[in-house]
Amino acid sequence: MKKVYLDNASTTAFRPEVIQEMTKIMTEDYGNPSSTHSFGRTSKTILETSRKSIAKQINATAQEIIFTSGGTETNNWILRSAVEDLKIKRIITSKIEHHAVLYPVLALQSDYQIKVDFVKLKSNGEVDINHLVELLSEDIPTLVSLMHVNNEIGTVLDLEKVGRLCKQHKALFHSDTVQSVGKTEIDLQKIDADFIVASAHKFHGPKGTGFAFIRKNSGLQPLLFGGEQEKGLRAGTESIHNIAGMAKALELSYENLESERKHVLELKKYFVVELKSNFLEYKINGNPEGFYNIINVLLPFSEDKTSMILFNLDMKGIAVSRGSACQSGSIKPSHVLSEILSDDEIRKPSLRISFSHFNVKEDINVLIEGLKGI
Repeated sequence: MKKVYLDNASTTAFRPEVIQEMTKIMTEDYGNPSSTHSFGRTSKTILETSRKSIAKQINATAQEIIFTSGGTETNNWILRSAVEDLKIKRIITSKIEHHAVLYPVLALQSDYQIKVDFVKLKSNGEVDINHLVELLSEDIPTLVSLMHVNNEIGTVLDLEKVGRLCKQHKALFHSDTVQSVGKTEIDLQKIDADFIVASAHKFHGPKGTGFAFIRKNSGLQPLLFGGEQEKGLRAGTESIHNIAGMAKALELSYENLESERKHVLELKKYFVVELKSNFLEYKINGNPEGFYNIINVLLPFSEDKTSMILFNLDMKGIAVSRGSACQSGSIKPSHVLSEILSDDEIRKPSLRISFSHFNVKEDINVLIEGLKGI
């Protein structure tokens, strides 16, 4: 049985070069980067070289890159410090953010009685920019937190436009860019974002490591205490092999971006053609022209197929998702799809298929045959 992995918005396979880089460091360079002896100094050099490499890829300065364990920690840290230390009184966000943003926002609302405004969404899940402007017109210390690429339906936010609007209205701008870093160009000299977030495992790097971009002189304070690592902003010994693996993965992602994006787009188009040929009444959830490696499809199956569709595909060796992997064990409908689908539609099975450059057309054929057999 051919196994097919089409859940790359959940996590991605390692690039071989990343494994080689990490293995070398685990074998040879095991010093603590905070130690002053030669072993520590070698690790410190790897750490800072990785920081410079990552900063270069997104046109930031090395001083603005802070290493963390990934998106969830980083989002929590930025949002909490914005309220506690930067004295933000209101957060503008959307109801289709990742739970790593939504849940911290609701916790902060409960703990500090801040105001939370949800920007309206268009029928395809995109942010209503006119409503955002209306919300920003209220004179109150505000942070806008809107994700760049939605992890379930692939809708894309215009970071440059929203950044300009936030700057005009003197609001801070935080974007969860976990699904886009390494998969599309990000230039932080052109984008007026104060904070962005990345997880290495989304761009063929290791799990358990990521980074924050923190604009210079932001005033952000640490979430964790107990050490002066990461310019005093994130206590704890840095995971050198993971950080170096992340830097290598990001470097290779941007080095190969043009060719790999073209390949993935061709796969996505091929999948849509095959869908049309085999399932007449399917519907693409969100914007059909959304982010190139994600497509979310409402299938013309009866409601009784919904609960078992992932299991049935898994038994055929096919890995896809019904939504965020972080909540895939939940029996609740997707909070993202609940905002854009009717009550009848939400009860029917929807699948998120997310591609990478490792996929081939044969993977699509296997998926289509698997769906035809359900």
